[in-house]
Amino acid sequence: MIDYIIANKTWIFSGIGILVITGIGSFIAIIFKRKKKNNSSQNQSSGNNSVNIQTNGNVTVNQTSASYTEIREIALDVFKANFMVSTGNSQKTANKRAEHITEEFLGRLQEENPSGLGAAEEPDFQDALFTVQKEYAKSGDAKLGDILVDLLINRSKEQHRSLIQLVLNEAIKTAPKLTQEQLAILSVIFLLRYTAQLNITCLENLGDYLDKYIQQQIPHLNKGDAYYQHLQYAGCGNIELGSVELSRIWESHYQGLFFKGFDLSLEEKTRISEGSFSTFIIPCLNNPSKFQVNALTQKNLEEKLSKSNLRESEKTFIKELFNRNKMSYDEIKTKITEIRPYMSDFYNIWEKSSMKKFQLTSVGIAIGHANIKKTNGEFTDLSIWIN
Repeated sequence: MIDYIIANKTWIFSGIGILVITGIGSFIAIIFKRKKKNNSSQNQSSGNNSVNIQTNGNVTVNQTSASYTEIREIALDVFKANFMVSTGNSQKTANKRAEHITEEFLGRLQEENPSGLGAAEEPDFQDALFTVQKEYAKSGDAKLGDILVDLLINRSKEQHRSLIQLVLNEAIKTAPKLTQEQLAILSVIFLLRYTAQLNITCLENLGDYLDKYIQQQIPHLNKGDAYYQHLQYAGCGNIELGSVELSRIWESHYQGLFFKGFDLSLEEKTRISEGSFSTFIIPCLNNPSKFQVNALTQKNLEEKLSKSNLRESEKTFIKELFNRNKMSYDEIKTKITEIRPYMSDFYNIWEKSSMKKFQLTSVGIAIGHANIKKTNGEFTDLSIWIN
């Protein structure tokens, strides 16, 4: 071959020779490319939550959410990259606290909302988690940590941008700005003004409720105006011009517990059909020698009447009886402090502070709700109040 090239070098390296060689080379290249394309042509199919990768054969890779360990590592990496303090010892303390609160959160998340692990990969949620880490790293306050974890657990349940998601994000940022006294204030106002326990059917039940939810908050309550002004500044509520009497709240939620009782003449008894009398009229809880209407609240009575077959005249008469011979606000106060003497201190705080005229915002409700859960365990889902 070499001898042939040397013998014909004049022709080969002439313009015609180069043109011929170039044409042959191009033809060979086209054939090679077509062959390569045919050899590498592949048909692919994949299942749900998977992605295809093209190689000499089919490879299917399943896409899954990050594991507990991966999320923990990501969360701690984010914290260490963004939270800086001036001294080595301080950084060690901060890192240790961040690890503790992260593990506390992830542990509870696995128990209460395992599907929420997927939310931990979202930037907005990672920001909320970093806020929790940062605030706990600064304070090391175990009670605050519990509240922040509870708020974050609730946040993990909100996969889409919604009102409750926005409220929880703000609550996570706001809770660290509050004192134990202010957390107690939010909890008590939330309980009294925004909730009612429908399973309370007698004064004994009410006393148990006060023991469980109110008594333990009383030592932390404060009458100082500055506490309420700061709560307003932090966006947890507003100090209104008007006020609400505490006894009015008891009456609104539990009117059936605060009757003095009434007598019924023979004529009045005939105004209610005999078959329905025992359903709607019972001996008075506070004076068994008299009668009262068998309903806890006005709404409760309306619901019972709507399900009955009573004539309209009977319904109207029973509604009139429901407002007959009720206790006054002062008498309700006396009854409450009689069954639970410590409530005398609570009445004093309510009446002599801005508590009686403080109305909560959605953020205040979320924080008060979280503080109750921290103290008492399970409580009705937050979405009842924020939706």
